[in-house]
Amino acid sequence: MKILNRCFTAILFLSVFIAIVSSCKKDESPDYQYFVSSEFTATYNTDYINNLLNLASSIYPELNDLKPFVSHAVDIYKVIYQTEVDDETINASGLICIPSGSGEYPVLCFQNGTNTLNKEAPSENAQNPGYQFVEVIAATGYVVIIPDYPGFGESADIAHPYLIKDPTVRSIVDMLFAAREFDTGELPDLELKNEFYIIGYSQGGWATLSLHEALEQDYSGDFNLKGSVCGAGPYNLNLLLQGMTSISTYPMPVYIGYIINAYSAYDQFTNPVSDILKEPYASRLGNLYNGILTSGQINDQLTTSIPDLFTDDFLSGFGSDIKYASVRKSLTDNSITAWNTQVPLLFVHGAGDTSVNPITTENIYSAMIQAGTSTDICKKEIIPDLDHGDATIPAMIKGLLFIMNLQ
Repeated sequence: MKILNRCFTAILFLSVFIAIVSSCKKDESPDYQYFVSSEFTATYNTDYINNLLNLASSIYPELNDLKPFVSHAVDIYKVIYQTEVDDETINASGLICIPSGSGEYPVLCFQNGTNTLNKEAPSENAQNPGYQFVEVIAATGYVVIIPDYPGFGESADIAHPYLIKDPTVRSIVDMLFAAREFDTGELPDLELKNEFYIIGYSQGGWATLSLHEALEQDYSGDFNLKGSVCGAGPYNLNLLLQGMTSISTYPMPVYIGYIINAYSAYDQFTNPVSDILKEPYASRLGNLYNGILTSGQINDQLTTSIPDLFTDDFLSGFGSDIKYASVRKSLTDNSITAWNTQVPLLFVHGAGDTSVNPITTENIYSAMIQAGTSTDICKKEIIPDLDHGDATIPAMIKGLLFIMNLQ
């Protein structure tokens, strides 16, 4: 009987122990620093991807150059991760696009251009044709990362820090860290190579060059940057605003308002908006960049006439008046100073760009070479005739082929 009782006690103890251990394992989750959660969004099989490229290549024949590289289906996830904006921890979001099947793949991070609609952020509308073109790059053997930027997706309740360097770069770097944690903890059959390529256009071109500098100079021990492509970015923001204010009409006042709204929201400018813009535009500005209005709708609420948009005092004093010192300083702080990069870099711009003057690309390329960068490392291509929007796809295709040739 004693032996029976001992056996029963031992079995009971063992059962309780196993239950406790099993319970711990069920509740156990990796200790993530950046990654918060993921949501499966879609799968594109190779037939769908090839049909998409066939359809688009009738408009952009350059896409035919990508077809031979398509070898995988693509799984798309919305990923939420933590970052910091203005010293506050927030949840941000973006897309991660994975080649199907097990394997080890390099990473391509895409920075999108100017967007004012939250419903058109990458993680909010992965089926947007522009984003689909980027997503299907994963079919060629890359893990593709597309950040939303702060102010969109999961962080739509805060102002978007448009063309403000620190929160932009921080949010992208933190998504790269989150992608590693997502891979390690959630995708056991996938491995991210320590090979990172970055590409972007317009605002994304500026963000990509800012990110290139940060990855090379501040995060080289974390990420092995192998190449970058920067398309039509406003790399010198003082030059950008000088160009905007030196002409009588500017076709996209949405860009002007976006800068002023963001720089005011994040205390980059100490001047009130009424020092810079005339009425009714000064009072109207704060209600325009709410994630609900399109660029066209915002353009309609502003004016293409520079003398009617800006105050006379700002137009005459922006360049030198101490009253506008914070404007000049903040634009300088968020511009990109050339340096001697050791990582392959391609600049692309449309020669007919009326939104971001191609002189910005000519200047930054020349400055990079003067800073010591080899012409074997840094390349430049100006696409004849094309305006800002029309050059987007051709510039990005040239950029992708540049990146593929680096491998």
